[in-house]
Amino acid sequence: MRIFTIVGCLLFASNALSRPISYVGGHTLTVNSNAQTHNIYWHFTPDNKYSIGLDYQKDRISNNAFPSARLTVLLNRKNTTNSQRNLYLKTGVGAQHGSTYFFALAGDWESRRIFAGFSAKQMSGSGYTLFEHSLKLGVAPYLGNYGDMHTWVMIETKKNTLNDQRLTYPVLRLFKGCALAEASYHKKSDWNINLTYRF
Repeated sequence: MRIFTIVGCLLFASNALSRPISYVGGHTLTVNSNAQTHNIYWHFTPDNKYSIGLDYQKDRISNNAFPSARLTVLLNRKNTTNSQRNLYLKTGVGAQHGSTYFFALAGDWESRRIFAGFSAKQMSGSGYTLFEHSLKLGVAPYLGNYGDMHTWVMIETKKNTLNDQRLTYPVLRLFKGCALAEASYHKKSDWNINLTYRF
């Protein structure tokens, strides 16, 4: 049952690394690797209100592959002179198994100095369903100019209904131009590395 939890939590991991909806006509590629899975996710933004994408994930323990199609809809965005707020509806369905799906509500708010984000996700897989919620808070230790390397130091906490266990861990995020990298570590889940590039 634990393997289903791991696969389920990661099968449709968004990655919250970059805006799930970018500029119109833009593509985003995200690669994720950790102790349980390798994942590659591509999405295209045909309109400023939604993006469509394909996700391919390989479970390193069972050696099974999980391809899926995904849709993200921007429900609300508010820009001010000092901050931006976003609210998204995300959904996906497995290409091989119609009973494998997820839907989620996710949001974030950030200024140049402070970041806050959340996700509430319902997932269904082979023989299980679960609800997972997470919260991420971060601070930029310095304010870079346009074109500089930007750094965020964060903490993330998440819990799901399948194993009823909360994990809280540090996250380091770096980005420059169109490239972003994020790394986190917890002794129960090991390293998690995400790389994102927008083009």
